Amino acid sequence: MRFNCELRRVVDDSYQIEIGRDLSDELTRDLTRGLIKGVKKYAIVTDSTVRPLYAEPIRKKLTDAGFSSDIFEIPAGEKSKTRAMKEFIEDSMLEKGYRRDCCIIAVGGGVVSDLAGFTAGTFGRGIPFIIYSTTLLAAADASIGGKTAVDTPLATNLIGLFNQPKKVYIDINTWKTLPERELRSGLAETIKHGCLGSGSLFTFLEDNIEKIFVCDDHACEYIANMNCEVKYKVVMKDERESGLREVLNLGHTVGRAIETVSGYELLHGEAVAIGLMAQVMLGMRLGYISPKNAERVKALLSRAGLPVSIPEYIDKRELVQKLYTDKKVRDGKLRFVFQKEIGDMMCFGKNQYGKEIAEEYIAEIIDMM
Repeated sequence: MRFNCELRRVVDDSYQIEIGRDLSDELTRDLTRGLIKGVKKYAIVTDSTVRPLYAEPIRKKLTDAGFSSDIFEIPAGEKSKTRAMKEFIEDSMLEKGYRRDCCIIAVGGGVVSDLAGFTAGTFGRGIPFIIYSTTLLAAADASIGGKTAVDTPLATNLIGLFNQPKKVYIDINTWKTLPERELRSGLAETIKHGCLGSGSLFTFLEDNIEKIFVCDDHACEYIANMNCEVKYKVVMKDERESGLREVLNLGHTVGRAIETVSGYELLHGEAVAIGLMAQVMLGMRLGYISPKNAERVKALLSRAGLPVSIPEYIDKRELVQKLYTDKKVRDGKLRFVFQKEIGDMMCFGKNQYGKEIAEEYIAEIIDMM
């Protein structure tokens, strides 16, 4: 005997990304106007660096508007992107009486956005969340696309889920309080977007990259918009990473591995920059990018103050083995995505953007770097 459960449904996960300056008032107005219907209680997830700068002022504005809120703080840094920290947030919310009739507001960078989004997807079997981005890196990466996850000692970003926010706020003024190293790190993901999807963005960066370091209004607005445009065009076609969305991992196969092996001494963007150079060098050898364009990528990364070689303290054998924890690995085989010159990506068949690469080839490139 069989019983058929018909559970088909259509879900609209559309959301708006607001790009501007000093957007905390806009956030408060949106909540007052009913952005999150039926919710009066907000859990503000942030880190130890961002809390006094932006989370506390946002909480005060929510309180003044008649909302109830609490701040849940994690230590700043990639080392906080763990299951233990997710558990800490969940237990802290439960202790404060949070249940299903609440909403999470992530105030911070990529680690905070990932943790908050993952927590929102599982807390009470799913509650809404909002992202208030305070870093260039998060504006380029974690704020768009709905991928949330934590790292483990064995792999990065393999424990998580797809969960779209209700709205994203990209506050460009927050970039002015970033340490220069963080700003440079954020540029790596922006350069990556130019490499994979917009030759005009890449050229703009070549002509204007120094303006980003002084937070020039026009330059910052331009890259914020272009980051969203490039990533949206990919995510819109492949939300669940069944094919095309793999291109957004450009530079991340080596990048994520080297970030982990470094013990997170390298910032995410710094590790991605090295990963971008690795795929450029391998891609040049395979005929996917000309020596001239490979040199342009290297020159731009260098002007951004990003590393283009592997630090001496990195154990290269350990690095090669860590590559196998990448989420693009299939049947135990390493797979890479490659840029096609500048502004496009290699496609190796219908909806096939990853290419199997023998370990000895990438090991040789790593040795050269």
